[in-house]
Amino acid sequence: MRIVLRLLGFLRPFLGWVGLSILLGSAAVLSAIGLMGTSAYLLSQAALHPSIAALQVAIVGVRFFGINRGIFRYLERLTSHEVNFRLLSHLRTWFYRALEPLAPARLLSQRSGDLLTRSIADIDTLEDFYVRAVAPPAIACVIMGGMAFFIRQFDPSLVGLLLCGLLAQGIGVTYLIYRIGQGPGRQLVGERAKLNALLVEDIQGMTDLLAFNRESASLEQVNQLGKTLERSRVQYAWGTGWSAALGLLATNLTLWFVLFLAIPLVNLSKLNGVMLAVLSLVTLASFEAVFPLGEAALRLGSCQQAAQRLFDVVDAKPQVLLPKDPLPPPESMVLSIRNLTFRYQPELPPALDQVNLELPEGHWIAIVGPSGAGKTTLTNLVLRFWEIPNGMIFLDGRDIREYAPQDIRQRAGVVTQTTSLFNGTVRYNLHLANPKADDGELVDAISHAGLQNWFSELPEGLDSWVGEGGLRMSGGERQRLAIARALLVDAPLWLLDEPAAQLDSITSARLMETLTQVLKDRSVLWLTHRLSGMERMDEIIVLQEGRIVERGDHLYLTAAGGLYARMWNLQNRILLPPVGTSPGMKAS
Repeated sequence: MRIVLRLLGFLRPFLGWVGLSILLGSAAVLSAIGLMGTSAYLLSQAALHPSIAALQVAIVGVRFFGINRGIFRYLERLTSHEVNFRLLSHLRTWFYRALEPLAPARLLSQRSGDLLTRSIADIDTLEDFYVRAVAPPAIACVIMGGMAFFIRQFDPSLVGLLLCGLLAQGIGVTYLIYRIGQGPGRQLVGERAKLNALLVEDIQGMTDLLAFNRESASLEQVNQLGKTLERSRVQYAWGTGWSAALGLLATNLTLWFVLFLAIPLVNLSKLNGVMLAVLSLVTLASFEAVFPLGEAALRLGSCQQAAQRLFDVVDAKPQVLLPKDPLPPPESMVLSIRNLTFRYQPELPPALDQVNLELPEGHWIAIVGPSGAGKTTLTNLVLRFWEIPNGMIFLDGRDIREYAPQDIRQRAGVVTQTTSLFNGTVRYNLHLANPKADDGELVDAISHAGLQNWFSELPEGLDSWVGEGGLRMSGGERQRLAIARALLVDAPLWLLDEPAAQLDSITSARLMETLTQVLKDRSVLWLTHRLSGMERMDEIIVLQEGRIVERGDHLYLTAAGGLYARMWNLQNRILLPPVGTSPGMKAS
C-alpha cells in the first residue's frame, strides 16, 4: 500500500487532467448505460404498437447516447493517455535526476543491463498504473453512485442487490484476481530484468564469447531465462482468463437475481412491464464500470514490483554529502591534501593511507606507482565522486566538502584512463566539454592532441561518427580525442589519469611536449605508471599500496635506488646481469 500511495503522489502535478479523465470516463460509461436502457425501452414499447409519436423521445435518446458514448470514450482515451504520457515523462526525468547524485559510488554494485531495464522497461510498466489501476476504480465509484440513485426509482430493494453484485465484482473478484496475479506479476518484472541484463552483457562481450567459444553456453543461459519468463507469462495469462470468467459470472448472477426480484414486482403491478427490459439491460451495462478492475488488480502486482525496483535505487543515500550552504566556486585551485585515508569497504585494506601533498598554482606533480597503488582513487576523491571519510582536501584554503561538487568539476580539466565516447559525431563528443566552442577551436584541440592525420582522413570532418564507445577509432585515438575534449575546458586545475596509457612511446612523447606548452601556466596532477616525461615534473610522489614511499624530483629519485628507480630501469630496459655472470656472458 505504501508503494501505491507513493506512486499516487506523482499525479499531483496532473490532478486537473486526472479529474477531467475520470469525468469523461464516467460520462462514457453512463452513455453506454443510457444507450442500453433507451434501446430496451424502445424495443419493449414498440412491441405494444403505440403511435410513432410515443417513441420519438426514445429514438432521440438512442441516437443521443450512441453518439455521446463514442465521443466521450474518444475524449476519455485522449485525456487519460495524455496524463499517462506526462506521468511517464515525469518519472523518467525524476529517475535520471535521482541517479546522478548516486554515480559512480552507489551504482558500482548495479549491472548496467539492470539499470537500463529499470530506467526503460520498469517505467514503461508503470504506464498501466494510471490507465488500468487508478482511473477505473474512481469511475466505478461514480457509476455505482449514479446507478443506486437510478434503480431506487423503481424499487429500493433492488438497490442493495445491484450494489452487492457490483461490489462482488469490483472488490471480491478484483481481490481474488489480485491474489492470483500478484506472484506472477512480480516474477514477470524480476525475470525480465534478469534477461535484459544478461542480454546487454552478452552483446557487450560478444567478441570475448566468440573468442573463447562460449556462445553456446551463453545462448543456453538466455534460453533458460526465456523459458522461466515464458512460464510467468503463462501464469499471468491464466490470471487474465480468470478475471474475464469471474467477471462474466458475477454479471450474469446479478442479472438473474435482479430478474428474480423484479418479475414479481411486475406481477404485482409495482413495476411497469416495459421497464423490466430496461432494468435488465441497465444492470448488464453498469458492469462495464467494474469489469476493468480485475485487469487493474492483475497489473497492480507488476506495477508495484516495477515501482519498488525504481525506489530501491532512488532511495539509496548518496555516497557524497552535499553542503547545505555551498561556498561560491573557488577562485584559486591551489590543492592541498592532508592525512588522506580511504577504504572502499570497511573490511578492505586502505586504498590510500595518510597521503599528503601540496599543489601550488602552475606546478606539475606526478603521482606514480604500480597498478592498484591508489592513483585513480585520489582523482575520484578530488572530484568528489566519493566521500572523504578521513583526512582533508583543501581548495583555495577551504575544505573541499564546503563546495558544491559541480562547481569543483567545472574548474577542473579531467582525462580518465577509461575514455567514454558517445555514439555521435566528433563535434558532439567535443561539445560535451564546451558547447560554445566554434569549429576552429575544435580543430585546434584535435591538433594539440596529436590527431591531425586521423582527422584529415575523416570523410565528413567534425560531422563524422565515432560509433558507440568510439568503436570506429583505435584505443589510442579514443584516448587522444578525450584529451582534445579536455583541452576545450578553460580549467586552472588538471587531473590527468594515465593520459598516455594507450599511446606508443613516440606519440606519448609528442603529447607530453604539447601538453607542456598548452598547460604551462596550469596546475597539473599527472597520475601514471609510465615514467616518460618525468623530468618535467616539479615533484614526483611514489605510491605503493596506498602509501607514499618516496617523493622528490626525477634526478633525486633515480639516484635514490628505490621503487621509482626500479620502475624507471625496467621501463627503459636497463637490465642487470644475473648474479654469478659477467656482463659479457649470456644467462643460460
